[in-house]
Amino acid sequence: MFMSPNTSNTMVRIAPGEGATTILGIAGSLRRSSINRALLEATRDLAPKNTRVEIAEIAGIPLYNQDLDNDRDRPLEVSALKSAVADADAVLIATPEYNFGVPGVLKNVIDWVSRPAMRSPLAHKPVGIIGASPGALGTARAQEQLKTIMLSTLAVLFPHPGVLVGGAGQKFEDGQLVDDETAAFLSDYMKQLSEWLRKTESHAHAA
Repeated sequence: MFMSPNTSNTMVRIAPGEGATTILGIAGSLRRSSINRALLEATRDLAPKNTRVEIAEIAGIPLYNQDLDNDRDRPLEVSALKSAVADADAVLIATPEYNFGVPGVLKNVIDWVSRPAMRSPLAHKPVGIIGASPGALGTARAQEQLKTIMLSTLAVLFPHPGVLVGGAGQKFEDGQLVDDETAAFLSDYMKQLSEWLRKTESHAHAA
């Protein structure tokens, strides 16, 4: 089914609770009033009781510079983000859509976290993708582009048709999700994501 129409720069560190699934949320926007940030906040409230969603802050991440991408020169904000991704059981990305594609700020974050390639915390990391937009398509084109990008990082994508929240201007008020149909769909998505993560973890342990 497709849906239709912490302001601190301190990076969160995941501290898993016993038996809990931990998800690191990344919003691909720097706006304080971002509807995709609000969408992530809603997943935190709607997640099953055995699932925790913590939201990363990416405002301090500089533009990718391979000269700095080594253990001596890597920016502290980048190291903290990579550690948070590594600590989490999964990553949940909420992407806006700019000019039919993924925002540059989000692509920049992925470039930092996915390198060096053989040491990327995104490799084999379960990843979910959601998005909200004032337009009718609800970031559909950006999400398709993001899926291709994430596959290149060797991340494992959650096999789900997607959360494409169109007409988001009428579904959020003051940073809160107020549309009951969207909330119900998002709650079901989080339940399915949590169940899939637990099955994925069980299979990994069995192997």
